[in-house]
Amino acid sequence: MSNLSANLVAYRTIARREIVRILRIWTQTLIPPVITITLYFVIFGKLIGGRIGTIEGFTYMQFIVPGMVMMSVINNSYMNISSSFFGAKFQRSVEEMLVAPMSNWVILAGYVTGAVARALAVGVLVLVVALFFTNLHLVHPLIALVSVTLGAIIFALAGFINAMYAKKFDDIALVPTFIITPLTYLGGVFYSIKMMSEPWQTISRANPILYMVNTFRFGVLGISDVSVGPALLVMVGFVIALGVLAVHLLKRGVGLRS
Repeated sequence: MSNLSANLVAYRTIARREIVRILRIWTQTLIPPVITITLYFVIFGKLIGGRIGTIEGFTYMQFIVPGMVMMSVINNSYMNISSSFFGAKFQRSVEEMLVAPMSNWVILAGYVTGAVARALAVGVLVLVVALFFTNLHLVHPLIALVSVTLGAIIFALAGFINAMYAKKFDDIALVPTFIITPLTYLGGVFYSIKMMSEPWQTISRANPILYMVNTFRFGVLGISDVSVGPALLVMVGFVIALGVLAVHLLKRGVGLRS
């Protein structure tokens, strides 16, 4: 068997194992985020949104749906890969992969595929739930798909890197609590940055999640606070940079061979 064939078999095995794990415990991986987002729709979309009125020609519920979908994708992509890979470290099963005849990028790609699969599944479920509250029409389906996939990959890679450095399960929760959650709430999920005064508009533009949310919002509603082309390029840049870093850390065995 050639090296390429062996890598493909290894990739399919890791990806299938991750997806099967997600489906096996679907009551923990798919249902809770949908319930949480449904509560957001009820409280923010219906109760509070009815008092806000429209934003750029859309009801408040319609405006926040893309942000809520992206928020769900980001959180689930990160948490899936960080908990799964750290679990492999904790059980020391990751050592078997390191000595197996497979490339480091195969290990990374397999775990990222599982995380993206869960993130997109949750994103679709959230979008379906949103249709019970409001009407939506995908204006640019391709841009919506590309942006949400890139967002999932970025935070899957970030979760993988965090899992490599983590020494205990508590370390995994630090990034969502102190980084992802604040950036998400300040990333234009619930508002347009045009509603903010300076210097907050300028500060908000330093938030990478702002570009993910608005690019996906452009794909769904056709409106955005940022230029979509440069935003997509920035997201691709993050994918490349984080991917190279993750493979480099795997090659060095950071946090794995100590």
